[in-house]
Amino acid sequence: MPLARREFLKGSGVLLGTLATGTLLAGLAPSTAWALELKTLSTAEGQTLIAMGRVLFPHQKLPDAVYALLSKDLDAKASGDAGAAKMLKDGIAWLNKSAGGNFAKSSAAKREEIVRGMEGTAFFATARGQCVTSLYDNDMAYAVFGYPGSAWEKGGYITRGFQDLKWLPAPTKEASPPPNLG
Repeated sequence: MPLARREFLKGSGVLLGTLATGTLLAGLAPSTAWALELKTLSTAEGQTLIAMGRVLFPHQKLPDAVYALLSKDLDAKASGDAGAAKMLKDGIAWLNKSAGGNFAKSSAAKREEIVRGMEGTAFFATARGQCVTSLYDNDMAYAVFGYPGSAWEKGGYITRGFQDLKWLPAPTKEASPPPNLG
């Protein structure tokens, strides 16, 4: 049965945004604009998940493009599992209802209060669990946090940056002897 354009647009969304010019991520990206196509969730539902992700793991330096990966990953789960789709849609609807209409546009204090009130629910556990992976396991977040990524395929950390932490005081020679390279 062919899918009508109106039904497709009603049941899917596209998250659009821009990266701030002059940021590290804008320098890494081929364009300062980003977009994610959502297959099951609507654009508004994706924006609600971005706002929830910012409550769960607040980082002022991370742009919405990184938090949008949460929406993308949860949308992928929803598109393959009708039960997960219903749970996500119901949870997002509850967030919006609790906020009096639009969770993403409510105050930061109100968003935090609402999210704290749903701790222990399956929706909360799913969103929080996926948020950890979506936020912290991608190159955009690595660039913001200064993490060079996996060193295994580059020969390990001993010869490339093992002692390059700029945010810790330099250890004494006794506390950090030179590596034994065999």
